[in-house]
Amino acid sequence: MLLSFRVTAQKNTAELDSQVATDWFDLQIQLIPKTEGFTPPVVSRLFGYTGLTLYESIVNGSQNYNSLVGQLDKFDKMPLPQKSQIYNWSIVANSAQSLITALMFSNTSDQNAREIEDLKNRTLSRLSAGLNESVIRNSIKYGEEIAKAIYAYSKSDGGHEAHKNNFPKDYKLVPGACMWVPVGNQHALQPHWGENRTFVKGNADFHLPVPPPCVLGNSSPLYVAALEVYSVGKNLNEEQKDIARFWSDDPGKTFTPPGHGVSITTQLILKENLSLEKAAEVYCRVGIAAHDAFISCWKCKYMYNMLRPVTFIQTAIDSKWNSYLENPPFPEYTSGHGTVSGAIALVLSDIFGYNYAFIDHSHDQNGLKPRSFESFLEYAQEAAMSRLYGGIHYRMSNEEGLKNGKRIGKVVCQLKMTKS
Repeated sequence: MLLSFRVTAQKNTAELDSQVATDWFDLQIQLIPKTEGFTPPVVSRLFGYTGLTLYESIVNGSQNYNSLVGQLDKFDKMPLPQKSQIYNWSIVANSAQSLITALMFSNTSDQNAREIEDLKNRTLSRLSAGLNESVIRNSIKYGEEIAKAIYAYSKSDGGHEAHKNNFPKDYKLVPGACMWVPVGNQHALQPHWGENRTFVKGNADFHLPVPPPCVLGNSSPLYVAALEVYSVGKNLNEEQKDIARFWSDDPGKTFTPPGHGVSITTQLILKENLSLEKAAEVYCRVGIAAHDAFISCWKCKYMYNMLRPVTFIQTAIDSKWNSYLENPPFPEYTSGHGTVSGAIALVLSDIFGYNYAFIDHSHDQNGLKPRSFESFLEYAQEAAMSRLYGGIHYRMSNEEGLKNGKRIGKVVCQLKMTKS
């Protein structure tokens, strides 16, 4: 019996199933629209840290993976397991995920907090059968140490508790002709987000083309770009409307664009029946890519303060025109959808293959038909173009966002996580 117990308790993470990981990321996706303040930048940050927590919680039980200590910016130290102790790595992961989820969703409702606690207890009960109490206790304790260490690391990145202050009252709009102005009663969303620390040092640095000057004459580049948005918007077919709605991912109603990328990730992990350690790598890389993509994109947005097509069109083309989708409260250039989708698509392509066909069921529960893609880059392209159909972005903003996202994703792919 003792030999059997020790083999079970010390099972390598490559031999463990990924249910503990997919269950927690599913719950996080469900909590996002039910928790006040979880805007797209905040959600990108959430998945950056929950992905990192999952990975670091199991990496010392793996023969194939390295810790990211020393590779991420200012990520210098993590608690190590005690050599004299035996750990169940699934329980370690469950403990770490339950605590980091509770900490990141600190403002969620009592009902949502109970859901976090319930998942923790159900998973622990399932994983504890036949295990010695000391193994369970050691595993819970080590998981909590990992979560606490990563939460402490997160507090210095510039985005700590950002859900409490999405719209800083001290922010002043940039004056001048053709600068972004809020639509209706909007206020600027996270204008300082581009100053936050990225996981990969320098990942918010970029060399994007300066957007064209705002000239109202009908031969100017911006006028031509706006005219395309206007023309497309007035002639949308049903397929384009479906695409716009499928990728809209409105905050407060859905899991937001970074959550959509994580939803796709979970579908892939389940389809491929990945091990716990491989799932941890995928969630971690996707989370880092989404996190850094939003910082880079927001840095660009508030650097150029580009006005939205709806403002230009109503001023220079047609005062009665409105976009198909509601305009979000931040500057236009570049596209957040394009940036985050490009970053995640590069990561998924590197892991699963550049010609990996899949069906996205992310919005089945919302009554939207699933969409099929021949590759991850095809999905990213469609997600970016959906914002043209929605009347939210000029084509150039989608294309440059997508290009910048791919650059960010490529850098994340270069993190040395595997030992070989």
